[in-house]
Amino acid sequence: MTELVKPVPAKDELLIRICATTVSSADWRVRSLEMPSGFGLLGRAALGIRRPRQPILGTELAGEIEAVGSEVTTFKPGDKVFAFPGSRMGCYVEYRCIAADGPVALKPSNLSYEQAAALSFGGSTMLDFFRRGSLQSGERVLVNGASGAVGTAAVQLAKYFGAHVTGVCGEANLELVQSIGADEVIDYTKDDFSRSGQTYDVIVDAAGTAPLSRSGRALTSDGRLLLVLAGLVDMIKAPFAGITDTRKVIAGPVAERPEYIHQLRQIAAAGEFVPVIDRCYPFEEIQTAHRYVDTGRKRGNVVIRIGRDPE
Repeated sequence: MTELVKPVPAKDELLIRICATTVSSADWRVRSLEMPSGFGLLGRAALGIRRPRQPILGTELAGEIEAVGSEVTTFKPGDKVFAFPGSRMGCYVEYRCIAADGPVALKPSNLSYEQAAALSFGGSTMLDFFRRGSLQSGERVLVNGASGAVGTAAVQLAKYFGAHVTGVCGEANLELVQSIGADEVIDYTKDDFSRSGQTYDVIVDAAGTAPLSRSGRALTSDGRLLLVLAGLVDMIKAPFAGITDTRKVIAGPVAERPEYIHQLRQIAAAGEFVPVIDRCYPFEEIQTAHRYVDTGRKRGNVVIRIGRDPE
């Protein structure tokens, strides 16, 4: 823990007193410098050679606006909000400034601060992939790795968009994935979805275990494979997959768009997307929270509570 000077908002910024943040896979990767296959040297060059170049982690937050800049008219002190600084990080603090026209929106009243803090990372990731994958109502979607932060968001958002959803996870998480809306579930320890004979219009690989070489036989002739977690080789191959094949592979960095945050607010306010919370830790136990995420066994999101909850 380090004492920092309390920030002062610029004329177009909000000063947010943070009530909750999360330990996402992005935080884990930046801290540990554990990268997907092929990204070792590239990752370290971008994020830090021996330690993270960004000293304050945390990609998403929820809290209360304490002050606004002189030119801000869209928010006011006392507003409850959630925000997604994303790759800029910096949410493991008590106070953070963010542009009023940036990735920030009013907190849905039906969500707690802990739930609202967990809306953005998985939600924005899947809104971007479903946009690039042109998901249509009525299509059959399979989510590989359906019990993680991104996977649970993928299941709920695919259902919101009108898809028939099959979730793939371990036996311990089958009931969870069903409870958030999956029409069917597959225990990957007992059945291989790629050899079942069933085909899907869209396959979401949030676990990094279903590249085209495996998923191809489970895709329809015009199916799309969304590689949320991909190694360097698969990412390089992705743009060329459609040249000799009617199926498409979509991979690469997620676009961080402020409109995704506003869309997530609308979906969550309608009760169609409720982030799954595995565990909540106080700010003082953030090391313990990271150690738990390191185990690779978390279900949904791990949340950090910061300071006093105004609710």
